[in-house]
Amino acid sequence: MDGCSWMKGDESARIYASLSAGRSRATSARRGKVSPHVAIAVDSMGNHAASLCSAYHQTHRVCPTFSFQAQCKTLCFLHDIPYRPYLTTQLSAAFDVYVEILHRVEQRLCAALKRNTPHWRLLNSCPACFHVLEDEPKLEFNWLVSIDGNNSLKRWDSTIYGTSARLDSRKARSDFWIEPGTVDKFNGEAVPEEHTNWEDDPAAETNPGSFSCADRWKNTGPEVRKKMFSVFDELGIFIAVCRHRFVLLACDMIRSGELSKYLLAILDKLLTVYGKNGACAYDIGCAFTKTLGNSSLGPRVHQLGFRLMVGAFHGHAHNRKCQLDWHPVYIPGTGHSEGEGCEHVFSASNALARGTRHASKFHWHQTIEQHFAFWNNDKYAALSNFLWNHYREALKSVQILTAELTAIKDFPRYLEEEHAYLDSLKQLPARDQICIRYVEALDELAERRLVLFCYINVSNLKILGPIGTQHVKQPIMPSLASLLAAWRRFIKHSPKLASHAEALVAHVEIQLVVDARWEIGGPEYNQFKMEARLGKYRTALNELERLVVMRLFELSKLSLSGTGYKLCQQISKALQRRSEAIRNAINRYNIQAVALNPPRPKISWKDIADYSFIGEFDLLRHSRTDIWTNDWAKPAHCEATTKYFKLHQAHEEVTRLNVEIRRLCTAMHTEEIQTTAVIQDLLISDQTLAHELQHHWCSRAAINAVHTYRLNSVTQNVDDIGAIISSDYTDMDAIDCEEHDTTTEDMADFLHSIID
Repeated sequence: MDGCSWMKGDESARIYASLSAGRSRATSARRGKVSPHVAIAVDSMGNHAASLCSAYHQTHRVCPTFSFQAQCKTLCFLHDIPYRPYLTTQLSAAFDVYVEILHRVEQRLCAALKRNTPHWRLLNSCPACFHVLEDEPKLEFNWLVSIDGNNSLKRWDSTIYGTSARLDSRKARSDFWIEPGTVDKFNGEAVPEEHTNWEDDPAAETNPGSFSCADRWKNTGPEVRKKMFSVFDELGIFIAVCRHRFVLLACDMIRSGELSKYLLAILDKLLTVYGKNGACAYDIGCAFTKTLGNSSLGPRVHQLGFRLMVGAFHGHAHNRKCQLDWHPVYIPGTGHSEGEGCEHVFSASNALARGTRHASKFHWHQTIEQHFAFWNNDKYAALSNFLWNHYREALKSVQILTAELTAIKDFPRYLEEEHAYLDSLKQLPARDQICIRYVEALDELAERRLVLFCYINVSNLKILGPIGTQHVKQPIMPSLASLLAAWRRFIKHSPKLASHAEALVAHVEIQLVVDARWEIGGPEYNQFKMEARLGKYRTALNELERLVVMRLFELSKLSLSGTGYKLCQQISKALQRRSEAIRNAINRYNIQAVALNPPRPKISWKDIADYSFIGEFDLLRHSRTDIWTNDWAKPAHCEATTKYFKLHQAHEEVTRLNVEIRRLCTAMHTEEIQTTAVIQDLLISDQTLAHELQHHWCSRAAINAVHTYRLNSVTQNVDDIGAIISSDYTDMDAIDCEEHDTTTEDMADFLHSIID
């Protein structure tokens, strides 16, 4: 094994290690011509006890919060030695050398296995996702990923202490990371825009018909508002994971928040590697679609058939209309993919925050990439259990929902009618809008003429004086001069205003095909004057209806028995924001209701706060569109429609799992053949590397044996899975096949980063 360098400040040391079976595993650090005073064993494969570095390596794998300082203090306590801070520094330096040795050995193994080609890791990280076979059934989406950012892994900027950062030229070793230069190529492609019409913003009262749901998410704000605290050099990380939660890519958010450039850079890489028919879940996939289409990736996204959606959890905090378009439940081909894989990763990576907050840039990258490597290994070990659990859940859903839904032909129509209803509430009918605008234009023209007439009369009165006045006590010339100046200003601007009003009236008359202008007070004018008032009333009522309808559907999600505490809390927060918008809509409605003839009764927040379904909202019967009698608005039909789409999801999940199980079996079989062949070749050419590869394959083969047992259990218990390719492994009777349910991440843990 060649030497490797360790840098600390301006000093460097050359490290030499021997990996042959017959040589000592000890590694020493030599600094100049001085004899070393400290030597730390970095490997002891020939011994029964693990070395210090390898022990910490594995301990930190299962407990990310376990730091170098904790390891040093533990050893000091065991050996009755007073703890000294320099011991932590020595252990950290030795661990850097140890990780470097592992990395170089890994490079040699990858070269022997021909796994050093570009994008090899991305194409083989998850065999269930990316090990595509010939003649397999066509899926709606060839690959499914989720993308999200997390700001728990902030890194402190050392310059705030008034000191310069230690010079360290080492770079991140893993290909998880997208280089900052690549990310910056997409800088500025998201055009800043001020979102002044967002739905739940209480201040957005100038446009009550808006239907955006993006205001509640911080990462939909204009780019200029996504600023980071100046004390941090990196805010966190932005990652992409597959549907089986393997980490694919990552980039660090440098001195910025969750900007669009990070997402665009990751999507560019994913589209390059995985190609067409992909889908990606993102918290604000609905809002980001426009940004993606306007970016340089837009043409390629359209050509490859790529689409965005929102995650199942985040989707329930979006408004109802957005859910119909972007929630995975209503997108064909998603199956039971939740689109929240990043949150599972963050629930584990958040434990690294304490140990990396003040780390150097290199150690920050090293710790995170080591954690991701451990995470992917754990996900591979649990992959067959993931497939079996999803298969069992999908078959159970098919069985239960099929029995509950006897007639299912009308459910797609219910969804279309609901979608059309929510769309119709955004605007008044076209004819009503033109008539209202014509009446308003006539009123404006009459007002301009009245102002001109009144100003002329008042001016004449001031110039000539009051009638019957015989004596003028004060000279009128100063007031006359100022009056003439004001008159000139008025004459200068009044023709423009009158001309504008006249042109507007003529323009609307052309649209309405009016032969003769309506007279103010005439029958036509009075008829549409009342229509204008009703139009304003309907606008206020439609806005109130829209907000209440979405509130009722989201309340129905809160009442489901399977909704967890954190999900209920997230939906409740969204409902609280919507409640403020409802109060503003009530005020606008009451103003317009009183202006009608006869006046409509006022309503209060108390009248609608306790409604649990649309049928109780009696106010809707006074609307332009009565939805109370529609089937899709009835609670029983709403629940049945949701079950119908979940049944479709379950069938899609079974189809996808059939494909993924075959992919995993084939990948294991191919891997065994290739690895065994490489080991035989290395035993002749490089025995040391052969023994190292045998050690790696021993662990991998044990995991694959468990996978084979579990997948064989699927074929024995499920009839419709079809043929599964089986591998020639060791006799399964000789393998301990005791099932251990993989611990699922606690939902409450990984939701903290969202709720906060």
